[in-house]
Formats: sequence, C-alpha cells, structure tokens
Amino acid sequence: MNAAVSPLPAQSTPAAIPHYINGERVDQADGRSSPVYNPASGEQTGRLPLAEPTLVDQAVAAARAAFASWSQTPPIRRARVLFKFRQLVEDNADRLAAQLTAEHGKTHSDALGEVTRGLEVIEFACGIPHLLKGEFTENVGAQIDACSVRQPLGVVAGITPFNFPAMVPMWMFPIAIACGNCFVLKPSERDPSASLMLADWLAEAGLPPGVFNVVHGDKVAVDAILAHPDIQAVSFVGSTPIARYIYETGCRHGKRVQALGGAKNHMVVMPDADLDQAADALMGAGYGSAGERCMAISVAVAVGDATADALIERLAPQVRALKIGPGCGEVDMGPLITGAHRDKVRGYVDLGVSEGAKLVVDGREHVVSGCEDGFFLGGCLFDQVQPSMRIYQEEIFGPVLCLLRVESYEQALALINDHPYGNGVALFTRDGDAARDFVQRVQVGMVGINVPIPVPSAFHSFGGWKASLFGDHHVYGPEGVRFYTRLKAVTSRWPTSIRAGAQFVMPTGG
Repeated sequence: MNAAVSPLPAQSTPAAIPHYINGERVDQADGRSSPVYNPASGEQTGRLPLAEPTLVDQAVAAARAAFASWSQTPPIRRARVLFKFRQLVEDNADRLAAQLTAEHGKTHSDALGEVTRGLEVIEFACGIPHLLKGEFTENVGAQIDACSVRQPLGVVAGITPFNFPAMVPMWMFPIAIACGNCFVLKPSERDPSASLMLADWLAEAGLPPGVFNVVHGDKVAVDAILAHPDIQAVSFVGSTPIARYIYETGCRHGKRVQALGGAKNHMVVMPDADLDQAADALMGAGYGSAGERCMAISVAVAVGDATADALIERLAPQVRALKIGPGCGEVDMGPLITGAHRDKVRGYVDLGVSEGAKLVVDGREHVVSGCEDGFFLGGCLFDQVQPSMRIYQEEIFGPVLCLLRVESYEQALALINDHPYGNGVALFTRDGDAARDFVQRVQVGMVGINVPIPVPSAFHSFGGWKASLFGDHHVYGPEGVRFYTRLKAVTSRWPTSIRAGAQFVMPTGG
C-alpha cells in the first residue's frame, strides 16, 4: 500500500497555505512568508504566511468569544463531537499520513503510526464526562457539604514541532477542548498542512467556530501568544533552549506553561541481554524517522567490551543496508526535514570524527538516485564515543547513533543520571533485579525495560525530567486534564430556622 501513496504533486507555483480562524480559512496574500518543501525532492510546494500580532489577536478574540458557550456545553456533548472527529481521522488516516510524508518526509508506515498515537489521545478525551467528575463530601461540618470541581481555563495555545505535525497537536487540543477550553494552535512552519486537515474535520464533526484556530508563524507569532493577556495556558514541544524561553516568558506573563524540551535518550545493553533483539531495537529506535524523534535512541551504552563488540558487529551491516528514499516508497528511512538541518547533522558527524570517535558507518555522502536535490543523509554509527564529546552531550536529532563503552552497570547508570537531559531511557537485560533497580534509581521521566521507545499510552502521561521538561505537568492523559483545568472547592450550607449568631473563630469540621 505504501507504494501507492505519493508525495504532493509538483506545482509550478507553490500553493498558499492559509490560517484557520473562527471556522474559516484566512488567506494572507501580502506580508512575510516562509517556504514549505517536499524534503524528498527539495522542491518548494507551499508558501506559508507568517502571522503578525494583529492576526494572533484575531484568533484569540474568536476563541474568547466561543468560550462562553463552549465551556457551558455539557461534557457529554463535547465528547460526542470528539467521537465524530475521531471517526473522521480514522477514516482519513491514509490521506493524513500521505500529507505528513509529503511535508515531513517520514515513511508512510511511520506516518500512520503517528496518526494512530494521536487517535489514542482523542479516544482518551472522549471519556471526559468521567474524567471531569469532581469529589463530594457530605457533612464536613454540621449541615455543611463540600465538593470540588474542575473547570476550564479559557483560551489556551499549543506551539508544536515539525517532527510530529499531527500527533503532538493531538496530544494537546483534544483534551483541552474536551475540558471546555478554546484552542489556538501555532504549528511548525516546516510542515503546517496537517493542522488544516484536522481543523476541517473538527468542523465537520460539529465543533463550533472559534473553538479551534490555527495561526501560522515564527517567533513573532510565538511571542504574541506568550504575551497575550487572554491566553491562559501554553503547551510547547521542541528543543530545550526554546522550551526554557517559552516557560520563562509565559510564566512571566502569568500563564500556566508546560514546555517539553530536547533529549539524549540512552539504551543500556547488559551482557546478559538478547543481543540480536537489542540490535534490532537500536536500529528502529535510532534510525526510524531519520532520528527526528524526541524519543529516538541516540546513545547505546554497552556494559563490557564484549557486549560492545557484539553490538557493533550486528549494527554496522544493518546501518549500511538501510533502505533510504522518498517516504512514499518501500524504504526504512526518508529524508531530513530541511537542507539546513541535514547540513547541521552532517556537521555533527564531522565534529565527532574530529573529536576522536570512531566512525564505523559514514552516511554523509549518501545520494538517493532520482532525488539528488532531496535532503537525504545516510545512517551514521559511532563507536568509542566519550562522555566529554559534544556528539554525546548535545542533541543531534538525526540518523546518528553513538556507542559508549562502560565497565559496569553502575557506570552506565551514573552516566545517564549525570546527563542534563532526562526524557527517555531503556535497559535491555534478562536480570529482573537489575531492571527493578534501574527503574527506581534512574533520573529519567520515561523508562523502558526491553522496550526501546517507552512512549506512555494515552491514558498515562508523557514527559521527561531535568532539561527535558519545564513545568509541573506532563502532556495528555490525566496530567493533561489537570493542566487544562483548575480546581474549584465549594463549601455550602443551606439556612435553617436555627440561628447561631455571628461566629468569629476559624471554621473547622468539628
């Protein structure tokens, strides 16, 4: 089926990609714009308008106007809209995946996986009538009852990355609007078209105008969102420097912020592990989606030289044999998102060589026949990487796997806990004692035991530790419901004919 799905057709004039405000597509013929490319061909396929603060104001005003009615819509009715939206996404999954492949470059099967993980969050949000149930206590005091309820915040915003242009927005807005909020999405300017497809399907499902809006833009739009007085909360996924900026700026303007940053995910391979299984896991987790995943495994930590040698022996031929090409074909790995990013990743490989790491597989000069202008890079594999090297310390976000050698499990654990990132980690072993100890002691937010990419299910929550997350809440799942609502406590007593007179002491439950 993959071979039948093609990238966007070639266009003599790049198509204009509109904003979406108050239920309508809003064209912006003049002003600043940014090109959108098909990364497999290198061809510009779209022209994206970049919003100024006045257009952000327009979107927020539409959301604020819709909030009064939407927030008072019973949760069961909001859930019914999401049920219909979920069905539309499922029915159009191939079409949405093809759009992701066309603008991002990932393989069609990988894009379908992205859509499926987004669907799971929609399904979770469909249970919002149960999730918003409050608490009630009768007679906390004499003839006094108490309850707590969760209520929506108002207008909230999401700023999302290029690597998951459908899934990450769906981590945010289904729960936000299910809770009764209205949403402004600022998608990545690299692959924005999926957001418009989602907007159309929300409208078709019956979502009122203004509840969901899409504003395209760059830092100008981001800063307008962060400073806007009518936006109550901001969700962000991206690099750590930008996550820190989003968090600090949003908090300074009085907003609730969850900002997910970068990663340097390790996979520890113990001597007792199934090394064939471990090597296969490293291939998929390291080179899937060309390494452009915040949960990609970019560091393999081999305990013992024998383990390291056995892994390199298994990995090297598989990395050289990677099928690389347009994501619409039968390939393992597609292009990187832009030419500039490909060059940045290639520069890291150059740096690793200059730092003294052993480049076992060199993919820097990989060329895809017929796609010479595409943004392709072959898989790269380093051995003998040291913790002091920048290729270990920094997030590369490309098809580059680094292998470090340590002498013991304790050294591997210390290596991970000392690293500034703490997003995801995996341990491959047959030893239950080691696995249990690892889960308890590792300083990372998401942990896999013989699972290379431990992304939590939608009814749990996703988030890292240390420099991988700024804010108190993880995304989606129960944490998402808490983030997009605030708690209200109500204490009530109904008057009786018995009057006690004025009381000047602190009320208690006695």
